[in-house]
Amino acid sequence: MVQKSKGPPAAPEQPKRRGRPRAYEPDVALGKALDLFRKQGFAATSLDDLSEATGMNRPSLYGAFGDKRELYIKSYQRYREEARASMVAIFREEMPLRQRLERIFASALNIYLSGDTGPRGCFTVVTAASEAVGDPEIRAMVLDGLTELDKAFANCFRRAKEKGELPETADPAVLAQLASATVHTIAIRSRARVPRKELEAIVSGAIDVMVGAKS
Repeated sequence: MVQKSKGPPAAPEQPKRRGRPRAYEPDVALGKALDLFRKQGFAATSLDDLSEATGMNRPSLYGAFGDKRELYIKSYQRYREEARASMVAIFREEMPLRQRLERIFASALNIYLSGDTGPRGCFTVVTAASEAVGDPEIRAMVLDGLTELDKAFANCFRRAKEKGELPETADPAVLAQLASATVHTIAIRSRARVPRKELEAIVSGAIDVMVGAKS
């Protein structure tokens, strides 16, 4: 009796992949979290809000970024990196002091007045400064950001003084603090939706105080 052929041997089963593939881009998700924290602050932003904004459930958020505080810190770091990148060329290029200051403040206003639902201001001044009161790590980051800006402005004024654009009596450190204070002022006012034209008038007056009125 002839036995029927059973056909070729079955191919070995492929090992099953463990876990599910990531359905999100970490950089995009972090950007969404950053936008939400800038708009609402830390305390007013819930994990459900973050899940909805990023499209990630809570376990995925924890796995990618840690808890809410860690995600907030990563968002703040991202903000500082982006803000620094937008201004670094202006601080480094050779140009007259007044022109440099005008471009720095204009760039700051572009950042502060951005937002799909309205101006968001500055993450450092409006959002992170509130958390700095009770969180030493965030406080250190805020102080580092403020110091970094002071030093960048001081270097600008120092170079301008060396080139004769400022009088010998000018103090670069003091002028730097005035410039930084102007940045903080327009950050707060932009959050309150003061019109850009009024903010530009504040900037113009501050520059006149720092470098002298146009002749």
